[in-house]
Amino acid sequence: MTAVYTSQSAATAADARANYREVTERLGALGLNAAIPESVRALAEKTVEQTREAYDRSTDAFKASVTTFEKSFDAAGQGAAAFNRKIIDIARRNVSSSFDLAKSLAGAKSLADMVELQTAFWRKQFGELTAQAEEVRALSSKVTEDTTKPIKAQMARGASEARRASW
Repeated sequence: MTAVYTSQSAATAADARANYREVTERLGALGLNAAIPESVRALAEKTVEQTREAYDRSTDAFKASVTTFEKSFDAAGQGAAAFNRKIIDIARRNVSSSFDLAKSLAGAKSLADMVELQTAFWRKQFGELTAQAEEVRALSSKVTEDTTKPIKAQMARGASEARRASW
């Protein structure tokens, strides 16, 4: 198949060259100069070169954006895992505290002792819940910062490059 394709390509190229020569000869017979002026060729070459440079820059910017999003997604995944571990740890501590209360209540000698144990438990538990909420808030802030940091850095680089390009 490759040999057939290659021979077809060679035949097509030969036909194109023959057609070009024929058109050029006819234009020459009419007294028209078919030669492309040097200035037009130079302009075309310069335009192609500039277009290639713009393409390369945009490709580099696209690759940098993809890398940024990969970093952001990695940070978000790690943050979600850390957040889940924190919630599981908090739940484990709360269940453990509840079992401690149940054990204490089982050993109470009177209803007054039970009320006192439960009151002390809830007082302590409200303090724990406040501390746990702060742990979750701090972790959420860190995860958000870690997730958005690559995007912010990319935006700053993009703005800096845009300023340099406009000078």
